[in-house]
Order: sequence, then C-alpha cells, then structure tokens
Amino acid sequence: MFQQFKNIESAFKHIKLFTAVVIVATVIINCYTVYKSYLYAGEAQQRVFVIVNGKAIQAVAASRKDNVAIEAVDHIKVFHNLFFSLTPDEKAIQASLSKSMYLADKSAKDQYDDLKEAGYYDQVVSGNISQEVTCDSVHVDVNQHPYPFRFYGKLKIVRPTSTVIRNLVTNGLIRDLNTRTENNPHGFLIERWNIVDNTDLTVKQK
Repeated sequence: MFQQFKNIESAFKHIKLFTAVVIVATVIINCYTVYKSYLYAGEAQQRVFVIVNGKAIQAVAASRKDNVAIEAVDHIKVFHNLFFSLTPDEKAIQASLSKSMYLADKSAKDQYDDLKEAGYYDQVVSGNISQEVTCDSVHVDVNQHPYPFRFYGKLKIVRPTSTVIRNLVTNGLIRDLNTRTENNPHGFLIERWNIVDNTDLTVKQK
C-alpha cells in the first residue's frame, strides 16, 4: 500500500513538472510570437509604395539624415530651374520666380531686384527670348551646417537672331529648416546665394 502511495506521489510530481514545462514553453512561444509581430509591424511601417505608370512599386523609407545630400542637391536644382528658366510671358515669369523665392533667402530676392531694375525681364518678353538652365553638377558639403554648395551649369538663351550658351556657376549655403511645406517640399533654404560666373561660351547666329 505504501508502495502505491509512493507511485501516486511520484506520478503527481511528474505531472507538476510536465505542467510547469508546458507553461514555461507556452510563455516562451507567446513572447517570441509577440516579438516577431513587433518586428514585422516595424518593417511594414518602413514600406512605402508609390504609383508609377499605374503600378504600385515599393520604395524604401530612409531617415532624413541619410537623404540630406540627395535632397539638398535636388532643392538647389529646382531653385535654379525656377529662377533661370524663362519664357517670354510675364505671368509665367512671375509665377516661376515667385516659387523660387520660397526656396532661398533675401540674397535671391536681391538678384531678382537687380535684374528687374535693369529691365532684364521686360527684354525677355519684348524680345521673345527664352532661356533654359541645365545642371552639370552640384557639390554640397554636408560635413558642416549650413551646408556650403556650388552649382555648375549652362544657360541657353534663345533670341530671334541668335542662340547663346553661357557658363553658369553659383555658390552659397543651404540650411536645413527641418520643416516641409507645400511651397518648400524639401525643407531647405538657400542663403548667401551668389552668381560667380555667367559669361558667354558660344554665340550662334541664325
């Protein structure tokens, strides 16, 4: 009879041990499941899809720091395109220049005022002149802030009687505003902007 009690006691101990093992295993599995779910949710939040030609394409999300150089270069290109690419239309010129003023400080406004006072934009309209800027390269030093930059490009000026290609070199600083707006989607501001070189390279008569 005592042997029977011992067997029951031993069996009860085994049951308790088995139950404890099952509980611990269940807790571990649940914790692992929660952990993997958290990781998956984090990865899902990093996925960005853009629509290109009617197709959803996954883009990789990156931090602002990773994209500073790329976004700064694009900001500089957009500004120069808005400021220098002109058509012989007063409203179009004003609209383009107004947009460019959101991307730079007073130094750009001073350049605009000087050109306007000299009658440059009136000559573009009255002379049926169009001009287009192309970018060769943009160098931005992201090791210091505000970031010094230098823009290298060409300015093509088409007149009824000739086509002029000018060298275009500008420099300045670009400051990270840490705020994006509808008028300034990159969230940068060009400061101390200066036109270094704008000399004629070629003149072709028509």
